[in-house]
Amino acid sequence: MATRTRRPERREEPLSREGIVEVAIELLDATGEGGLTFRALGERLATGPGAIYWHVANKGELLGAATDAVVAAALAVEPAGSPTSPQDEIRAVALGLFHAIDAHPWLAAQLSTQLSRSPWGSVAPRIFESIGRRVRALGVPEDSWFTATSVLVHYILGAAGQNAANTAHARTLGPGANRAEFLDAVSSAWEELDPDDYPFTRAVASRLREHDDREQFLAGIDLALTGITAPHPPGEQAPTPPTT
Repeated sequence: MATRTRRPERREEPLSREGIVEVAIELLDATGEGGLTFRALGERLATGPGAIYWHVANKGELLGAATDAVVAAALAVEPAGSPTSPQDEIRAVALGLFHAIDAHPWLAAQLSTQLSRSPWGSVAPRIFESIGRRVRALGVPEDSWFTATSVLVHYILGAAGQNAANTAHARTLGPGANRAEFLDAVSSAWEELDPDDYPFTRAVASRLREHDDREQFLAGIDLALTGITAPHPPGEQAPTPPTT
C-alpha cells in the first residue's frame, strides 16, 4: 500500500509583519545572524518564503526591524517606585538596554552597524530621543543637550556591548566555563604584570575579579550624570544673558 505523504501544517492565523519579526528574534537568539534565513522563517511560520517577502523585502530590513523591536521594548521599561526623577528614568532606560543587549547576543553588533551605517533609521533616533528628553528635564542648557546625550548613549551602548562580548567570550573557554572563571583568569594575568610598568593595573586586579557588572554599569551612569548636572543642578535655570 502506498504511503501517504504528510502535508505541512498550514497557518491558522494571517501572516503579519509583527509576527515575522517576533519569530526572527527567536531565531536570532537561538542561532545568531547566520541562522536567520527566509527558509528557516518559513518553516517556523508554516508558510513559504514568498509570503514573507510580501511583508519584508530582504534580510537587512528584517534585521533592522528585529533590532528596532527589541530596542523599543527595552526603552519602555519604567523605573521602580514613584515619584521618579529624570536621573531615575535615565538609569531605567540604561538598564533596559543593558539587559536587552545581554539577553540577545546578536543585538550589540546590530546596534553598532545601524548606528554607524544608518543613523537616519529608526533605531538611532529612538535611543537618542529617549535619553535626550531626560537630559533636557535635568535642566541642562540647550547648547549642551547634544553633547550630554551623546556621552550617555555612547557609554550605555559601549559598556553594555563590552559586557555582552565578555559573556560570549567566556562561553568559548570550554565546557562548563563561566564568567567567574573568565574574570579570575584575567585578574591572575594582571597580577603577574611587571610592577614597574603596570603598578595601577596590578593594584586593581582583585577588583576586576570581584566586581558586579550591573553595579559597575550603574556606577558609570551616576558618574556621567554627576558630570552633566554639576554645572547646572536640576531645577536651576541657566543664566539669562544681559540685555544691551
